[in-house]
Amino acid sequence: MHPFRAAVEARDTAAIEAMLADDVVFTSPVAFKPYPGKPITAAILRGVLRVFEDFRYVREIAGADGRDHALVFTATVHGKQVNGCDFLHFDEDGKIDDFMVMVRPLSGAQALAEAMGAQFAQISAEVAGGAPS
Repeated sequence: MHPFRAAVEARDTAAIEAMLADDVVFTSPVAFKPYPGKPITAAILRGVLRVFEDFRYVREIAGADGRDHALVFTATVHGKQVNGCDFLHFDEDGKIDDFMVMVRPLSGAQALAEAMGAQFAQISAEVAGGAPS
């Protein structure tokens, strides 16, 4: 099992954040522009852990060089089933420097967009220096 998967499944936000490069870029499935930087990426991932219900990874796919990983998942958001994939790229220091998420179906993506929109005040406060919860 990949260490990132283990950290997510354990809901270990400190371990998740420790795996992020300072210059990580997070590409959301529901936002047009990517989010650059560790603080916002970590806060978004904490928000995702708050909104996903019944989250579980169902498959891992690794590139030959070990620097690219795809983690396929299922979850529920506001009663809608979501299938998705976390695409991770690791830099030369073994930190995640590119994190892209894709989800389907459209109804699940819409539910995720709504749920994460409701999280953004807290996410913004965490990035500004408020304590994560």
